[in-house]
Amino acid sequence: MYKKITREIRQRLEKIVGERNLTFDPEKMEDYSHDEFSLSDIVRMPELVVKPTKTEEVAGILRLASEEMIPVTPRGGATGLCGGCVPSHGGIVLSLENMNRIVEIDLDNQMAVVEAGVTLSDFYTAVEEGGLFFPPHPGEESAMIGGVIATNAGGARAVKYGVVRNYVRGLEVVLASGVVIHLGGKLMKSSTGYNLLNLFIGSEGTLGIITKAIIQLMPSPQMTRSLIVPYDDLEKAIETVPFMVRKKVLPLAVEFVPKELIRITEEFLKKRWPCSQGSTYLLLILDASSEDEMDRLSEEVAEICMEKGALDVYVADSPKKQEEVLDIRSKIYEAIKAHTLEVLDIVIPRAEIARHVKRVQEVSQEYQIWLPTFGHAADGNVHTHIMAARFEEGKIIPLPEEDWKVKHDKVREELYRDCKSRGGMISGEHGIGVVKKPYLSYVVDEGSIGLMKGIKRIFDPQNILNPGKIFD
Repeated sequence: MYKKITREIRQRLEKIVGERNLTFDPEKMEDYSHDEFSLSDIVRMPELVVKPTKTEEVAGILRLASEEMIPVTPRGGATGLCGGCVPSHGGIVLSLENMNRIVEIDLDNQMAVVEAGVTLSDFYTAVEEGGLFFPPHPGEESAMIGGVIATNAGGARAVKYGVVRNYVRGLEVVLASGVVIHLGGKLMKSSTGYNLLNLFIGSEGTLGIITKAIIQLMPSPQMTRSLIVPYDDLEKAIETVPFMVRKKVLPLAVEFVPKELIRITEEFLKKRWPCSQGSTYLLLILDASSEDEMDRLSEEVAEICMEKGALDVYVADSPKKQEEVLDIRSKIYEAIKAHTLEVLDIVIPRAEIARHVKRVQEVSQEYQIWLPTFGHAADGNVHTHIMAARFEEGKIIPLPEEDWKVKHDKVREELYRDCKSRGGMISGEHGIGVVKKPYLSYVVDEGSIGLMKGIKRIFDPQNILNPGKIFD
């Protein structure tokens, strides 16, 4: 079906992007064969890596790929966890790393115009220098804007401020044919025709390649504060969150984390968590416009937590304390990464979190495999890590490959079935990619999948854009 890249095609690509933006050395292309998913089963080498510097070059590449029937896999920061940017069918990896200009921070309209290869780190810096705020914080700051939009990334702040989709106001997209389209603009609303803009957000590069985005910003909060709340069991901790929302209190972020993961990360970073009580912690981040408002909000949150069985409430009230707390939380994955097979991002109604985590613990016992679980308590996004290890008496005990290999798929399937039974979805923020593709039909009916396939055929009739992702 797909054609191989010949010397003549390579020369034509070189004319489009220039010799220095073309890579076909196998050693240099190895980095472009995978993302952050840990197992090598999904790794595939591209035939060629191209690094365009402008939209016209992306359009030229896609016109050539369409004419010659060559698969094209768009790639940003490759921080994904489900093989979304792996070139499953070889062909061209189109890396957007050189399209990294922050075109404009528009203070009057509170909008940013950025190219797809801008990293979150650079974006946050530019936005903050303008005195503004981009609420979503998907996590890894080496992720690039194009990939963040293509997966509709979320993060812990979604409960109060929503996900990336809520802030994308316009897109420049190159279609499979090489046609460039412009959707939306510096607009707060539009009822003009079908909402094609939202169709591309979360489409994982299967419908078109995002080259530029217009992103809504907000005024920066005057201050933030972190509260650490220990509980003696998970259920009490989780029950606090809907109770808090009913009381009309909505924190910037609410996360639940088991004590064992905090201890492991403390040791990994050589830093200290503010408390040692309990077995589960809620980490709440509050934002407010004044010291008085923050003190009032902190007191209200503390009263709600104590009413629902919290053992205490610790306040990280200095920048240094807050930085240390958030650093420990953000580095949990790094602390256990060496033994991690896969990070799930199941999303369920938040009232179901405690029951789902209880099922995770049962599956852990049944299969004798460690399944550390934490997540966003207020938006129902639960991150279970399937480990190539057991955890006993405070120690990580690696499992031999022949042991974890037979358990991995079974454990994943058990948890996805539980997700389905609770009215959930198999991805809240990472996307489907290639890893979750076999399980899409667990939670999405065949009629809906048929419509998705029909949309794909309209936008990409030759199936050259990121083929093999989401569904076949």
